[in-house]
Amino acid sequence: MKFEVQHTDAASDARAGLITTDHGQIQTPIFMPVGTVGSVKGVHFSELREQVKAQIILGNTYHLYLRPGLDILRQAGGLHKFNTWDRPILTDSGGFQVFSLTGIRKLREEGCEFRSHIDGSKHIFTPENVMDTERVIGADIMMAFDECPPGQSDYKYAENSLRLTQRWLERCVKRFNETEPLYGYNQTLFPIVQGCTYKDLRQDAAKHVCDVLAKLNDGGGASIGGLAVGEPTEVMYEMIEVVNEILPKDRPRYLMGVGTPQNILEGIERGVDMFDCVMPTRNGRNAMLFTYEGTMNMRNKKWENDFSPIDPDGCEIDRIHSKAYLHHLFKAQELLAMQIASIHNLAFYLRLVGDARQHIIAGDFVQWKRSVIDQLGRRR
Repeated sequence: MKFEVQHTDAASDARAGLITTDHGQIQTPIFMPVGTVGSVKGVHFSELREQVKAQIILGNTYHLYLRPGLDILRQAGGLHKFNTWDRPILTDSGGFQVFSLTGIRKLREEGCEFRSHIDGSKHIFTPENVMDTERVIGADIMMAFDECPPGQSDYKYAENSLRLTQRWLERCVKRFNETEPLYGYNQTLFPIVQGCTYKDLRQDAAKHVCDVLAKLNDGGGASIGGLAVGEPTEVMYEMIEVVNEILPKDRPRYLMGVGTPQNILEGIERGVDMFDCVMPTRNGRNAMLFTYEGTMNMRNKKWENDFSPIDPDGCEIDRIHSKAYLHHLFKAQELLAMQIASIHNLAFYLRLVGDARQHIIAGDFVQWKRSVIDQLGRRR
């Protein structure tokens, strides 16, 4: 993987870059639709390409490990061939999912033992077998295995958790460097910065990640994890600033699981390059649409006889269908409603980061962001 910073914003830390992988290039800043089990909920890949214009999607190691399982993925030749997505893929390590299994997982130095949420069967994730699993999945970008501690953890727990994540990271890097990709194209590894909301722990974690990146055989970027898990928004922004002051400027920075359109613009201003979140599709399935003029609840009666396009400046589906039609589909509990709303929201998120990129290149990102950010949060 290669990363090139093409433009920087004079008034902030925002930057426009280009990531090059063996499955194609990614213009940053970028939003990555979440394809947990190898699919983005309710959206066909042709729509992801043509309507959403997604450049990269996510898969999740925990879910893909359980279903369809590694044997099927290996037989298929990896996730790209299994689901026919021919552009880049990133895989989460499954750490967040495993540690969300409260009461059915046990954490120790070796790794994390857990029971499947599907059938209760017992499994263990270690830094080594997670690297092996991500090799089998075959994503272009792999995440290191980490512990994602609760957002309100006390200092002692957060510090012990970080030390464990750091020891696991060293083991991930060793295994990554000892193994080769299985399908004839390159993969790269991203370490994850943890540390909860404690400035000194975040600084320590970021410095350690810098040291680790120098040991990787195949490039790599840095992920910022453990945020947007209940802490105040301003604290999240502060932690991003603390970490990005330390992380290398010549590597991509990925803020995991964030967030609202406003969160994304604030992250871009602070030097983040990559984002993912289930919010566009999850909110879309619940009739909530994001637009530059604010959010729309399509179940509200006010849209019943509004025959204007869903978004005249949006993707083709937005321009074809009216607000009244989408309102009708949701009231009728028609599956097409969730599909249209999901496509709209994903396309809007990609449009948002694409517009941010253009304003970074033009040199007026901060002014533009200030002109749109308040309106983005308005309820229409």
